[in-house]
Amino acid sequence: MKRLSALTLGLLLLSAQSAFAAEVLAERADHTAGKVFGGLGGVILGGAAGGPIGALVGAALGAWTGAGTQGVLGLSDTAYLVETDDGAQRVVRSPNLRFEDGELVSIRGNRLARPEH
Repeated sequence: MKRLSALTLGLLLLSAQSAFAAEVLAERADHTAGKVFGGLGGVILGGAAGGPIGALVGAALGAWTGAGTQGVLGLSDTAYLVETDDGAQRVVRSPNLRFEDGELVSIRGNRLARPEH
């Protein structure tokens, strides 16, 4: 019973969304959705055609093709290169909100948000 309580507490702490202050450095095109769908299709087709090795090759080619297709069709999502308070830079997706270069933002989980005052 104690192990279950410790596990539950650990999961709750890991799932808590922390907020970090950051500054937007640049906007980037994000093709994650294309990579995922292309990779899944490639795994299925490559696995059927060439077994496990074919599945790996198909996944890589499918992800590459899916990302390219998403970009060509103009369906790219938006991601931002941000610099956090500790000087680290990372790319964070923001499909619903738009930000300008130099704008101060909050990072909540794996998304950008407007800072709360």
